[in-house]
Amino acid sequence: MTTWCDPCSTYHAHADVADGTCPTCGGEVAEVHEEEVRTVGQSAPWHFWIVVVALAAYLIWRAVVGVQWAFERF
Repeated sequence: MTTWCDPCSTYHAHADVADGTCPTCGGEVAEVHEEEVRTVGQSAPWHFWIVVVALAAYLIWRAVVGVQWAFERF
């Protein structure tokens, strides 16, 4: 079992949560099972996907330039 605080979106150890309140924000914490911990927060942030799209576009562009160079060279 782990404790989870919704307001500050963090996990805390049982030793840190003595009276059922979050030591950081003072909000109420809930106990979650280990199976639930693995499913929380699995989506990547939006700016990560922007970097992935930019990287893919760059690599495609470099491949096109590389093919053009190869045809001109040989």
